[in-house]
Amino acid sequence: MSESTAGVEPVFCTIVPPHVLDRLSRAEDSALSGPARRTLQRDAFERTQRRLATVAGTTAAARSAAAAAGEPERTVHDAGHGTELPGEKVRGEGDKPTKDATVNRAYAGLGATFDLFLKAYGRDSIDGAGLPLTATVHYDKDYANAFWNGDQMVFGDGDGEVFLDFTLPVDVIGHELTHGVTQHTANLAYFGQSGALNESVSDVFGSLIKQYTLGQSADEADWLIGAGLLAPRVTGEALRSMKAPGTAYDDDVLGKDPQPATMDDYVTTDQDNGGVHINSGIPNRAFHLFATALGGNAWERAGQIWYDVLTGGTLKAEADFAAFAKATVAAASSRYGAGDEHEAVVKAWSQVGVPTS
Repeated sequence: MSESTAGVEPVFCTIVPPHVLDRLSRAEDSALSGPARRTLQRDAFERTQRRLATVAGTTAAARSAAAAAGEPERTVHDAGHGTELPGEKVRGEGDKPTKDATVNRAYAGLGATFDLFLKAYGRDSIDGAGLPLTATVHYDKDYANAFWNGDQMVFGDGDGEVFLDFTLPVDVIGHELTHGVTQHTANLAYFGQSGALNESVSDVFGSLIKQYTLGQSADEADWLIGAGLLAPRVTGEALRSMKAPGTAYDDDVLGKDPQPATMDDYVTTDQDNGGVHINSGIPNRAFHLFATALGGNAWERAGQIWYDVLTGGTLKAEADFAAFAKATVAAASSRYGAGDEHEAVVKAWSQVGVPTS
């Protein structure tokens, strides 16, 4: 679809997959199971609210008259451990940092995401038309998640046992905001392979936002999603690994990271909207292979091709991995010709078992 919001169907997207929280909810230790159960219940409620709001036809806020094109318009609110959104405004665009590090991290993360999309791809905010960026921090008590609800970002403080403050990893912020970009462009259906692509695109740009912020090349990057989010008691380094799907964590409570790295291990399941957070490991690894084969800054050639596909208007909402892969090959040829980019993207998809012809 086009850059227009016509036909947009925003989905409720969380950074921590339901299958992870479901496992935690069954832990014998109530310090682990209690917050996980409450988080699942809150997520279910917010998901229902998102559907009702979509049916009612709510409209996201437009850029204010005082805001200039190509400049972010950020607002951070504090829910005070309640659940009413957006909460009390605590920092606006251009305001000085507050004494609350969580507020400042959220503000900076919104800005980092805005900067990457504007400076690398010429996109003015999430919708391409200067959409104000709103975030709420300190949401609920021991809330172990962060989400994009179709209009704004929301961050929990974590339970302190398994998950820490969700504003800590900038790629988590970038991941969730990229769901908004997808919402306003390809609008990938949130189920099965198209849903896994939806999640993968958010991981890709979440990682690119971190790399851009840190000034890292593709070879220097860790390619982890959510590094620094897991508490010290957890045996793991992140929520997901784009470089090596299935290796992010292996913990007696969380279990083992279930992401497959190739189509040989594709997971067929009715849970998690058909495994959207699980099978996203396959296109994630394809992007990593592609970006590292090209070298340099991943947000440049590799990221540009993924952005071209996402925003080009030809990708169907129900696209599967093969359709997306073919689109990246076409985009590589269109932008760069029959050179290194074309060869590298074909090889990357081949290595994960996705056909491109």
